[in-house]
Amino acid sequence: MIPAPLPPALDILGLGSPIMDLTAHVPDAFLAGVRGEKGGMVLVDAAEMDAILARLPAPPALEPGGSSANVIRNAARLGLRAGFLGKLGADATAAAYRAHSNSLGLDPHRFKASPDRANARCLALITPDGARTMRTDLGAALTLAPGEIRPVDFAGVRHAHIEGYLVFNQALADAALAGARASGATVSLDIASFEVVHAARDWMLAQLRAGGVHHVFANEDEIRALYPDGGDDYAGHARRLAGESPGLVAVVKVGKDGAWIARGAELHRVAPVVVERVVDTNGAGDAFAGGFLYGFARGWPLDLCGALGAALGAECVRHSGPAIPGDHWATVAAVRDRLARG
Repeated sequence: MIPAPLPPALDILGLGSPIMDLTAHVPDAFLAGVRGEKGGMVLVDAAEMDAILARLPAPPALEPGGSSANVIRNAARLGLRAGFLGKLGADATAAAYRAHSNSLGLDPHRFKASPDRANARCLALITPDGARTMRTDLGAALTLAPGEIRPVDFAGVRHAHIEGYLVFNQALADAALAGARASGATVSLDIASFEVVHAARDWMLAQLRAGGVHHVFANEDEIRALYPDGGDDYAGHARRLAGESPGLVAVVKVGKDGAWIARGAELHRVAPVVVERVVDTNGAGDAFAGGFLYGFARGWPLDLCGALGAALGAECVRHSGPAIPGDHWATVAAVRDRLARG
């Protein structure tokens, strides 16, 4: 029997849930009828999701999303060979998600498919302050099993980016990390939400201390959940996170105040990019990570990786939804090219 051909080599592979994002702008009072805290992410079932959707003041906007998938799309738009490993459903939403990925040139070979489940979806409730409160129905993505992550999925992959939401299923997260490590790919982990830390802090710290994770991304809420005794000393948080493993790059994003990056004795402050009007923070952290990992793949120093990440994050918050609109990528590309010249 002739063996199946290997999937194409990639600069970066994302692992996570291929979720269709639903974005809705709501007053703060709307959140009083939504289970969970403002600003976090809570998993819901289809019935709870439908009940929230029925209360919206206007229909939500739809955009392919998912934390790791957002990172990968940004990296691809910047010029990396990119693909995604996650499980799609068997409905029209899944078909639209796959078509959008194909339109960006993402490699389709690592997608898994469910024959009978609806695609995952995430509702981002955006309040007037630009904060996003997310409620997620994982649908088909929830059925991705550790045994479906195969060594061939990592063939030719230089870097694997894993979203923290996988940690809600620790066996699945273990399989993703093991596959990436066995292939020799470098690995980044985005903590993704303070709820992830609350659910799996010990597991997360054990994985970092075991080595094999090369970059960790966290925002203010997530790093404070990881180190609750550290207060608002984000530079100190970055140093502490980097100290969990030799060579680990710690990226602590602090929103409008920029970011801190630490590795060993290095500490860099990433200056914020001023945005006059914030429309929606949904996807900004993923845009930052996509820009940062593009710079890493191109061998840039950490401060320039952070500068490109900050530029993408700032561009993202100027628009509704998790994606930077296509007609704004020329501006982003100009920043990329300027930074590439040093």
